[in-house]
Amino acid sequence: MKKFEKFANMKGGNGEVLIESFIGESEFNGMGRLFAKVTLPKGSSIGYHVHEGDFETYYFLTGKGKYVAGKGDERVESVIGPGDVTHTPEGEGHSVENIGDEDLTYIALVLFSEQRKK
Repeated sequence: MKKFEKFANMKGGNGEVLIESFIGESEFNGMGRLFAKVTLPKGSSIGYHVHEGDFETYYFLTGKGKYVAGKGDERVESVIGPGDVTHTPEGEGHSVENIGDEDLTYIALVLFSEQRKK
């Protein structure tokens, strides 16, 4: 079941974000909530947010981005591109911004942590 959604200023970010979900939340059998291709047009971003009760992994397909991750004031910034993988564990946060001239696209997977599954 594919589902397309467009969000403006996601998590306090800039511009629009297009999310193409590959499966619905009900298909995760209580183990997760997102498996999707995410597209950030030039200049768009998803604002910094902390994962509570879940964790998220990205696999980057196209474009160039700035990825910020960490906990509290201990944040690390890196430049990401095709083939890069990021992982945000439960209790940590992240943001992503398209800093290139083409769409930044990636596969996102959000699974629930042990604490949430119980």
